Amino acid sequence: MKLSLEKFTQLADQLVDEIPPRLCRNLNGGFSVSPQKVQDGEFYTMGEYIEGGFMGCLVVIYYGSFAGLLADEPYEVWEAELRDTIWHELRHHLESAAGIDDLTREEMEELRRYLQE
Repeated sequence: MKLSLEKFTQLADQLVDEIPPRLCRNLNGGFSVSPQKVQDGEFYTMGEYIEGGFMGCLVVIYYGSFAGLLADEPYEVWEAELRDTIWHELRHHLESAAGIDDLTREEMEELRRYLQE
């Protein structure tokens, strides 16, 4: 069941509203949904934490990547993947605020293991 961009954005808004506001402190650009699909070979970028610049700190969720990866998956799969992506990108924000970068190191290690297989 492919979600429309409008329904996807509504779902993203609902999931973001579940986040305690204190965790979004200094995320002054908030969360936004982009219609783009971001793909590098077989890898999709579902979301991105952007820090600095004129817009401040923000999270971008890429609807096109979800549509490309999840295609006809049921609503529950879209919801679970979107929730995971939102919290994943929020973790990048929180770690940045704390001056650590454990999640990026975990991602790089996971990619290294995948490429070795």
